[in-house]
Amino acid sequence: MSTFVPKRGLRNGHLMTMYAWARGRRFRELPPAEDRYFQVTADTQVRAQCFWQRERAAHPLLVMLHGLEGSSAAHYMRGVADKGVRAGFNVLLLNQRNCGGTEHLGPGLYHSGLTEDADHVMRAVRTSDGIERIVVAGYSLGGNLALKLAGDYGDAPPRWLRGVSAVSPVMELASCVSALERRGNVIYQWNFVRGLHARMRRKQVCHPNRFDVSTLGSIRTIRQFDGAYTAPAFGFDSAEDYYHRASAMRVVGRIRVPALIITAEDDPFVPSAPFRDAAVTTNPHVEVRITDHGGHCAFVGEPSAVSDGYWAEERIVEFALRTA
Repeated sequence: MSTFVPKRGLRNGHLMTMYAWARGRRFRELPPAEDRYFQVTADTQVRAQCFWQRERAAHPLLVMLHGLEGSSAAHYMRGVADKGVRAGFNVLLLNQRNCGGTEHLGPGLYHSGLTEDADHVMRAVRTSDGIERIVVAGYSLGGNLALKLAGDYGDAPPRWLRGVSAVSPVMELASCVSALERRGNVIYQWNFVRGLHARMRRKQVCHPNRFDVSTLGSIRTIRQFDGAYTAPAFGFDSAEDYYHRASAMRVVGRIRVPALIITAEDDPFVPSAPFRDAAVTTNPHVEVRITDHGGHCAFVGEPSAVSDGYWAEERIVEFALRTA
């Protein structure tokens, strides 16, 4: 695996993160996506954007999971799709519940440890499309989901799950939320909370009176939002209980499929300490790459004749080729 070298001028984690977030990207060679809907519970559907090879059953599937308030339209989701399709993969970009304009598809919310939907989607695709090799990758919240999914399977992972990878995963939610509450991270906190406010207002339109939004305007942090909405919606005792139980750190030692974790020392709100925990470092199935630079979900290097510079996306596809 190559060493990450940041793009000139982006050795600061904040600059790297903001650059990747704000920079426009085009994927002219990415074929049109097929929208597919999956009935994950009796009253809830999720939407995926699927890019299929001509003979899909003969090719492995790469399932992508996005971060908090992201969607299948996120630049890193489409960046991996572009690279994955060119490498011979079917690619499925899964929208979490309510994401990607799907608030109307179910009455509830999503959370950082809700792995059941991804499991349901993979099993459905195996049945409908005959695909027997699947690799999962996720960014940020989606990285936590990917790792927790593998850990939840424990000693009996399905034979078709060939590996999982995670970029900047919020693997220990409590420490990430605390980091977001630092003064230097106010812009990230504000952006996430603004998105959550807008989502709850859309939810109110689609499902009136499902949630009490009378005090939504007073919520200023993710911790407050999770305490008011996420935790009670899923039966957690509190935001802290939710963070503990939904974190992949609780099960990372149980992962029994190849797993790749990529994170950066200068990530503004994902501390690197959990990735050095013995539960991670002593698991022979888990490979960890902690780079000096890279920011959060960014890892933008200098482009070349054979690379667009998005190093982590390339490593995801490289890992998928190795394990599928």
